[in-house]
Amino acid sequence: MTTIHLIGGEKGGVGKSVLARVLAQYMIDSNIPFIGFDTDRSHGALLRFYADYASPTIIDDYQSLDVIMETAVANPEQRVLVDLAAQTHHSLATWIDDGGVLELAEEMGVSLVYWNVMDSGKDSVELLSKLLDHYGVKLHYVLVQNQVREDDFSLLEFSGVKDRAVDMGAKVMTLKRLYTPIMTKIDGNNSSFWAARNRDLENLNALGLIDRQRVKMWLNHAYSQLDMLGV
Repeated sequence: MTTIHLIGGEKGGVGKSVLARVLAQYMIDSNIPFIGFDTDRSHGALLRFYADYASPTIIDDYQSLDVIMETAVANPEQRVLVDLAAQTHHSLATWIDDGGVLELAEEMGVSLVYWNVMDSGKDSVELLSKLLDHYGVKLHYVLVQNQVREDDFSLLEFSGVKDRAVDMGAKVMTLKRLYTPIMTKIDGNNSSFWAARNRDLENLNALGLIDRQRVKMWLNHAYSQLDMLGV
Protein backbone atom coordinates (compact mmCIF):
# COMPACT_ATOMS: atom_id res chain seq x y z
CA MET A 1 0.00 0.00 0.00
CA THR A 2 1.18 3.52 -0.74
CA THR A 3 0.06 6.75 0.88
CA ILE A 4 -0.86 10.09 -0.67
CA HIS A 5 -0.01 12.87 1.76
CA LEU A 6 -2.11 15.98 1.06
CA ILE A 7 -0.57 19.03 2.75
CA GLY A 8 -3.42 21.51 3.14
CA GLY A 9 -5.17 23.90 5.45
CA GLU A 10 -6.90 26.32 3.04
CA LYS A 11 -5.93 29.44 5.00
CA GLY A 12 -2.91 31.28 3.60
CA GLY A 13 0.20 31.89 5.68
CA VAL A 14 -0.21 28.98 8.11
CA GLY A 15 2.92 27.16 6.93
CA LYS A 16 1.70 24.46 4.54
CA SER A 17 4.75 24.74 2.33
CA VAL A 18 7.12 24.73 5.30
CA LEU A 19 5.56 21.46 6.47
CA ALA A 20 5.81 20.05 2.94
CA ARG A 21 9.51 20.89 2.93
CA VAL A 22 9.99 19.34 6.37
CA LEU A 23 8.23 16.16 5.22
CA ALA A 24 10.34 16.04 2.06
CA GLN A 25 13.57 16.42 4.04
CA TYR A 26 12.39 13.86 6.60
CA MET A 27 11.72 11.32 3.88
CA ILE A 28 15.09 11.98 2.29
CA ASP A 29 16.92 11.64 5.62
CA SER A 30 14.92 8.53 6.51
CA ASN A 31 15.53 6.91 3.10
CA ILE A 32 11.80 6.85 2.41
CA PRO A 33 11.25 7.04 -1.37
CA PHE A 34 8.69 9.64 -2.41
CA ILE A 35 7.36 11.60 -5.35
CA GLY A 36 6.25 15.21 -4.89
CA PHE A 37 3.59 17.33 -6.57
CA ASP A 38 3.31 21.10 -6.19
CA THR A 39 0.05 22.97 -6.87
CA ASP A 40 1.34 26.50 -6.24
CA ARG A 41 1.79 28.15 -9.62
CA SER A 42 3.43 31.36 -8.35
CA HIS A 43 6.04 30.16 -5.84
CA GLY A 44 5.85 26.44 -5.28
CA ALA A 45 8.07 25.42 -2.39
CA LEU A 46 8.68 21.80 -3.41
CA LEU A 47 9.57 22.85 -6.93
CA ARG A 48 11.89 25.51 -5.60
CA PHE A 49 13.67 23.66 -2.80
CA TYR A 50 13.27 19.98 -3.79
CA ALA A 51 13.09 20.18 -7.57
CA ASP A 52 14.61 16.72 -8.06
CA TYR A 53 11.61 15.17 -6.32
CA ALA A 54 8.67 17.32 -7.46
CA SER A 55 6.49 18.03 -10.48
CA PRO A 56 3.96 20.83 -11.05
CA THR A 57 0.24 20.06 -10.78
CA ILE A 58 -2.64 22.21 -11.98
CA ILE A 59 -5.21 22.13 -9.20
CA ASP A 60 -8.23 22.99 -11.36
CA ASP A 61 -7.42 20.49 -14.11
CA TYR A 62 -8.78 16.97 -13.66
CA GLN A 63 -6.19 15.34 -15.90
CA SER A 64 -3.35 16.99 -14.01
CA LEU A 65 -4.74 15.84 -10.67
CA ASP A 66 -5.42 12.36 -12.07
CA VAL A 67 -1.66 11.92 -12.38
CA ILE A 68 -1.39 11.98 -8.57
CA MET A 69 -3.58 8.91 -8.16
CA GLU A 70 -2.08 7.17 -11.18
CA THR A 71 1.41 7.76 -9.78
CA ALA A 72 0.42 6.33 -6.40
CA VAL A 73 -1.04 3.19 -7.98
CA ALA A 74 1.94 2.71 -10.30
CA ASN A 75 4.51 3.22 -7.54
CA PRO A 76 3.30 1.37 -4.43
CA GLU A 77 6.79 1.44 -2.95
CA GLN A 78 6.85 5.25 -2.82
CA ARG A 79 4.98 7.88 -0.82
CA VAL A 80 3.27 10.68 -2.73
CA LEU A 81 3.59 14.17 -1.27
CA VAL A 82 1.22 16.93 -2.51
CA ASP A 83 1.77 20.53 -1.46
CA LEU A 84 -1.61 22.28 -1.76
CA ALA A 85 -1.67 26.03 -2.26
CA ALA A 86 -4.05 28.18 -0.22
CA GLN A 87 -7.71 28.32 -1.27
CA THR A 88 -7.54 25.16 -3.36
CA HIS A 89 -9.96 23.07 -1.30
CA HIS A 90 -12.91 23.56 -3.65
CA SER A 91 -10.96 22.36 -6.70
CA LEU A 92 -9.48 19.43 -4.78
CA ALA A 93 -12.86 18.44 -3.31
CA THR A 94 -14.54 18.63 -6.72
CA TRP A 95 -11.89 16.32 -8.18
CA ILE A 96 -12.18 13.88 -5.27
CA ASP A 97 -15.98 13.81 -5.26
CA ASP A 98 -16.65 13.82 -9.02
CA GLY A 99 -14.00 11.20 -9.70
CA GLY A 100 -14.88 8.88 -6.84
CA VAL A 101 -11.26 9.19 -5.77
CA LEU A 102 -11.80 7.95 -2.22
CA GLU A 103 -13.65 4.88 -3.43
CA LEU A 104 -10.97 4.18 -6.03
CA ALA A 105 -8.23 4.64 -3.45
CA GLU A 106 -9.83 2.05 -1.19
CA GLU A 107 -10.18 -0.35 -4.12
CA MET A 108 -6.56 0.11 -5.18
CA GLY A 109 -5.10 -0.03 -1.67
CA VAL A 110 -4.06 3.63 -1.55
CA SER A 111 -4.33 5.56 1.71
CA LEU A 112 -5.06 9.31 1.69
CA VAL A 113 -3.83 11.42 4.59
CA TYR A 114 -4.83 15.07 4.87
CA TRP A 115 -2.32 17.14 6.87
CA ASN A 116 -4.38 20.08 8.08
CA VAL A 117 -1.87 22.82 8.87
CA MET A 118 -3.26 25.35 11.33
CA ASP A 119 -2.26 28.48 13.16
CA SER A 120 -3.83 29.41 16.49
CA GLY A 121 -6.59 31.60 15.04
CA LYS A 122 -10.35 31.16 14.79
CA ASP A 123 -10.27 30.87 10.99
CA SER A 124 -8.20 27.69 11.18
CA VAL A 125 -10.65 26.13 13.64
CA GLU A 126 -13.63 26.95 11.42
CA LEU A 127 -11.92 25.61 8.29
CA LEU A 128 -11.06 22.37 10.07
CA SER A 129 -14.70 22.00 11.13
CA LYS A 130 -15.83 22.41 7.51
CA LEU A 131 -13.28 19.83 6.37
CA LEU A 132 -14.59 17.31 8.90
CA ASP A 133 -18.17 18.09 7.87
CA HIS A 134 -17.30 17.31 4.25
CA TYR A 135 -15.28 14.12 4.59
CA GLY A 136 -15.93 12.73 8.04
CA VAL A 137 -14.10 9.43 8.48
CA LYS A 138 -13.46 9.00 4.75
CA LEU A 139 -10.05 10.66 5.12
CA HIS A 140 -7.19 10.14 7.52
CA TYR A 141 -6.18 13.38 9.25
CA VAL A 142 -3.14 14.87 10.88
CA LEU A 143 -3.73 18.16 12.69
CA VAL A 144 -0.56 20.23 12.48
CA GLN A 145 -0.46 22.91 15.16
CA ASN A 146 2.04 25.29 13.63
CA GLN A 147 3.45 27.80 16.10
CA VAL A 148 4.11 30.23 13.26
CA ARG A 149 2.50 33.09 15.20
CA GLU A 150 2.08 31.81 18.78
CA ASP A 151 1.95 28.58 20.73
CA ASP A 152 -1.44 29.09 22.42
CA PHE A 153 -3.95 26.79 20.73
CA SER A 154 -6.64 27.19 23.37
CA LEU A 155 -9.24 28.22 20.77
CA LEU A 156 -8.81 24.86 19.10
CA GLU A 157 -8.67 22.99 22.41
CA PHE A 158 -11.93 24.46 23.72
CA SER A 159 -13.82 24.50 20.41
CA GLY A 160 -14.59 20.80 20.50
CA VAL A 161 -13.39 20.51 16.90
CA LYS A 162 -10.08 18.94 17.90
CA ASP A 163 -11.84 16.36 20.05
CA ARG A 164 -14.18 15.63 17.17
CA ALA A 165 -11.24 15.09 14.82
CA VAL A 166 -9.44 12.85 17.31
CA ASP A 167 -12.61 10.79 17.72
CA MET A 168 -12.44 10.27 13.95
CA GLY A 169 -8.91 8.92 14.32
CA ALA A 170 -6.97 12.12 13.67
CA LYS A 171 -3.40 12.38 14.87
CA VAL A 172 -1.92 15.62 16.20
CA MET A 173 1.55 17.12 15.91
CA THR A 174 3.21 20.41 16.80
CA LEU A 175 5.51 22.29 14.46
CA LYS A 176 7.62 24.76 16.37
CA ARG A 177 8.37 28.22 15.03
CA LEU A 178 11.81 28.66 13.52
CA TYR A 179 13.37 32.07 14.25
CA THR A 180 12.12 34.30 11.42
CA PRO A 181 15.51 35.76 10.31
CA ILE A 182 16.82 32.22 9.92
CA MET A 183 13.90 31.15 7.73
CA THR A 184 14.25 34.35 5.72
CA LYS A 185 17.92 33.62 5.10
CA ILE A 186 17.21 29.98 4.18
CA ASP A 187 14.58 31.06 1.67
CA GLY A 188 16.80 33.82 0.30
CA ASN A 189 19.52 31.28 -0.32
CA ASN A 190 17.06 28.86 -1.98
CA SER A 191 18.38 26.25 0.44
CA SER A 192 16.92 22.89 1.31
CA PHE A 193 16.82 22.21 5.02
CA TRP A 194 19.73 19.80 4.51
CA ALA A 195 21.81 22.66 3.09
CA ALA A 196 20.65 25.00 5.85
CA ARG A 197 21.85 22.77 8.67
CA ASN A 198 25.24 22.07 7.08
CA ARG A 199 28.14 24.43 6.53
CA ASP A 200 27.87 26.23 3.19
CA LEU A 201 31.29 27.46 2.09
CA GLU A 202 30.13 28.88 -1.25
CA ASN A 203 27.30 31.16 -0.07
CA LEU A 204 28.29 34.57 1.26
CA ASN A 205 25.01 34.79 3.19
CA ALA A 206 25.26 31.32 4.71
CA LEU A 207 23.97 30.59 8.21
CA GLY A 208 26.43 30.86 11.04
CA LEU A 209 27.37 28.08 13.45
CA ILE A 210 24.67 28.79 16.06
CA ASP A 211 21.96 29.39 13.47
CA ARG A 212 22.78 26.03 11.88
CA GLN A 213 22.46 24.47 15.31
CA ARG A 214 19.05 26.15 15.72
CA VAL A 215 17.93 24.60 12.43
CA LYS A 216 19.14 21.19 13.60
CA MET A 217 17.24 21.51 16.88
CA TRP A 218 14.10 22.64 15.07
CA LEU A 219 14.28 19.78 12.59
CA ASN A 220 15.01 17.26 15.34
CA HIS A 221 11.83 18.29 17.15
CA ALA A 222 9.80 18.05 13.94
CA TYR A 223 11.33 14.65 13.16
CA SER A 224 10.48 13.36 16.63
CA GLN A 225 6.86 14.36 16.00
CA LEU A 226 6.86 12.62 12.62
CA ASP A 227 8.46 9.51 14.13
CA MET A 228 5.56 9.24 16.56
CA LEU A 229 3.04 9.62 13.75
CA GLY A 230 4.62 6.96 11.57
CA VAL A 231 4.82 8.67 8.16
